[in-house]
This record gives sequence, structure tokens and C-alpha cells, in this order.
Amino acid sequence: MSLEVLAPETRNFIDGELVEGSTGKRFENINPASGESIGTCADGTSLDMETAIAAARKAFDETDWSRNAPLRAKCLRQIHEGLQSETEQLRAIVTAEAGAPVALSSFMQIDGPIEHMAYWAEKAATFEAESEMSDIPFFGQQNRRILRREAVGVVGAITPWNVPLYLNIAKIGPALASGCTAILKPAPDTPWSATHIGKILAQTDLPRGVLSIVASSDHLVGEALSTDPRIDLVTFTGSTATGKRIMSCAADTVKKVFLELGGKSASIVLDDANLEAVLPQAAMTCVHGGQGCAITTRWLVPRARYEEALGILEKAFSNWNFGDPTDPTNMQGPQVSKRQQERVLAYIEKGKADGARLIAGGAAGPGPGFYVQPTLFADVDPASTIAQEEIFGPVCCVIPFDDDDDAVRIANDSVYGLSGSIHSGSEERALDVARRIRTGTIALNGGQWFHVDTPFGGYKQSGLGRENGQMGFEEYLETKVMSLPPRS
Repeated sequence: MSLEVLAPETRNFIDGELVEGSTGKRFENINPASGESIGTCADGTSLDMETAIAAARKAFDETDWSRNAPLRAKCLRQIHEGLQSETEQLRAIVTAEAGAPVALSSFMQIDGPIEHMAYWAEKAATFEAESEMSDIPFFGQQNRRILRREAVGVVGAITPWNVPLYLNIAKIGPALASGCTAILKPAPDTPWSATHIGKILAQTDLPRGVLSIVASSDHLVGEALSTDPRIDLVTFTGSTATGKRIMSCAADTVKKVFLELGGKSASIVLDDANLEAVLPQAAMTCVHGGQGCAITTRWLVPRARYEEALGILEKAFSNWNFGDPTDPTNMQGPQVSKRQQERVLAYIEKGKADGARLIAGGAAGPGPGFYVQPTLFADVDPASTIAQEEIFGPVCCVIPFDDDDDAVRIANDSVYGLSGSIHSGSEERALDVARRIRTGTIALNGGQWFHVDTPFGGYKQSGLGRENGQMGFEEYLETKVMSLPPRS
């Protein structure tokens, strides 16, 4: 396996062409493991975004893309094949620009997500747009009804930097499969994970304007996707603060918005669980530098076994490997940027100032990259900042609880409701607790929910709508009912 980035496509893909930004400017792509530039990327402008939006609108309004399911399936299969042929280059890109551990690339970052495109190609080929409803009486006459699902229109997709290729695929796959046209605006921290897809698109039969990719160092370039009346839907994954901004910007044109936002997920370890088997898993808080929205960053343990639990947890965090993401023995790499590293370290200082007990870590990691030590806090007040706000770093909060009701109360005491986990010696008891936790996904006794057909999203300020699966596909559809007189 080679992790050398040989020839990434660094131009944007707009209206069917690989192009530089309209000003010719480029911006640096920084490797967070070294703090050094690995190259540059075309710096898209507001004019480039205008061109992309106009092309997407034209492709939706003036071609049969939204009605030609066989063509959509063909193009998505071509994109899937192209992604497969570029697997190792994409692996090198994501490892280099996101600092994503290569040990995780087969699951969440590269191989699995590439195969997700085949799922969306199949959706395009097999989805039945129309179905008959039951007849209804009206003014003494039976009336027939046909339920029809149609593409929403032009989609603005805005993606973050933590799992960039996966999230790019998770948005453009269903958008194109449903018959929408789209503009993808990737995070400036991980531009090549998007622009390299442009290389693949240029080799397919995808009609001009159906999908454009506009990378830019300027976050405001992407804001046009929320404000422009030619955009019918905005899908965003990222922070809750940015999600609120997108909702506000989209309100004037009453465009559809669906959001996958932050989390502060709780892992509840009930008093009948095997602590020695379960608690070492808490160190997984640090996977990919803790840069995952569904990671369980609050670990709730029974007060009666609290000191026993802390001893196991301290050992797990102290023995956790982190460092060079190209080393397959490391599951934690750097934070994506110096700014993110400083943000995480500020939260750690806030935790100490608020009275939490630092058990492990608590400082920047060694080396030139943007590393943070695996950090474990005990005696965390459930109402404190580090227990309530999403840190997006390798920081775990341990909170004691008295009984099942208390654990449920603490877990639900959050503005978020994205994910979580329950550990118990009794599956029935675990299910009882899980049914009371207000989150979009929850894992019981090590069960795994992540899959392309699993609807993913959250309650409360963790977002609106669902991504992936049939529910995620339907986010890109409008609903039409057609009525007819009775058959003669």
C-alpha cells in the first residue's frame, strides 16, 4: 500500500470542465501531521459559484436528467468504477490532508464509502417514482390517486473535513440518484478529497452542469448555496453553529434544508456490565483525534463502582497509541489544523478550571503536527462546559450516576441527540434504557449501526432529517399527488 499522493486533481469541476478559479489564485493544502503544505488547490470564487449554480439550474430545467433513471444509474455506476480505480490515490489524499489514520481508511474513510456509490446507482435504477393510492369518494364519485415522488431540484451540498470523501459521496450519491443536480462545496481543509472526484467525473457520461465541485479558501463562497433562489435544497454536515447560520440564510427563499450537526453522545455502562471488558473501549473517544460527530465523549459509570472504573479507564488512555497517521498501529492522528488543536487545548484548560480531575493527557502531543494527547477527565459536572459542548477532540468525560433513571437523565441533559451506547449484562435492560435515550442512533453491547442503508441523523440540535438509506434518499424528493376520475 502506497500512501504517496502522486497526481491529485487540484482543479475545480464546473459545468463539465476541469478549471482553475476565475482569478487564477490557489490556496495551500496543509498536512496536519507535519504542519507543512502538500500542494495547492484552485481557489474558487463567487463568480465560479455563480457559474456552477447557473449550470446546475440549466441542467435540471432544460434536460431530462431528472426523468432519465437509466442514464442516472449508468453515470453513477461509472462514478463508482472511477472511484474504485482511484482508491489508493484517494487513500493517500485523505490520509495526507485530513490526518486520517490509515488504519481506519477501509471502514469509514475510503473503501466502504466508495462501495456506497454502488448502492446509490442501484437506487437510481430501481426506485419506483409512482404508486397507486386507494380510491376515495368525493361528491358521490370515486376518485383515483397516484402518488409521485420527484427530484427536489438543484442541491447545494456543503461538507466538512473529518471524513471528507465519505461525506462527499453520501451527498452527491443520493442527490444524483434521485434526479437532482448539485453543487458540492468541500471544506477548505480537505479540498482534494473533492476535487479529485472531478477527475473521475470528467471521464463519465455525466451531462454538463449536473454536478459541479467548487473548492475555495473562502467559506462565504459556499454561503451562496443557502441564499441563492435557484438552489432548492441545502444539505450540510458540520457544526451546529454553522447549521443555524445555513437555516437562517435559507429562510428568505424557503428552501428545504437538512442538516447533520454536532453531538455529545453518552455511553452508559450499567452496573451489571463487565467493566474490564467494556471500559477500555472508552479510549476510542480518541479515534481520528476525536473528530467524529457520533463519538461517545461522555462515559457514564455507576457511582458504586466509580473508583474501579477510573482505574480501568486510566490504564486504557495511558496505553493508547497516537501519532503518525500513516503508521497502521495508530488510530489517532492529529487535529486537522492548528486552529482546531488550539480549540481543543482551550477546552481542556476550561475543564481543569471548572474543577474536573485530569486523569490522563491534557496537553499538546509531540512533533511538528497538530497533535493532542489522549485526555481523560473524571469528576465531571454534567452541567459543565466540557460535558455540554462538542469539543471535537480526544477528550473523554467520566460522569458517575446512581441508577438507570439517573443515567437516562444525565444522557438526555444535552442540546444534542445524535448517538450513544449502552452496556449491560442484560439485553432487555439495555433496550429499556436505549428506548428512553433521545438520540438518532444507539449501539447496545457493542452492536454496530453504521451502514449505507442506515438512516443517520439526530434529535434536537444534532440536526434535521436523515442521511443514507431510503429515508436519506427521500430527503432529495418532493411529493406530488395526481387525481383522476374513475375508470370508465
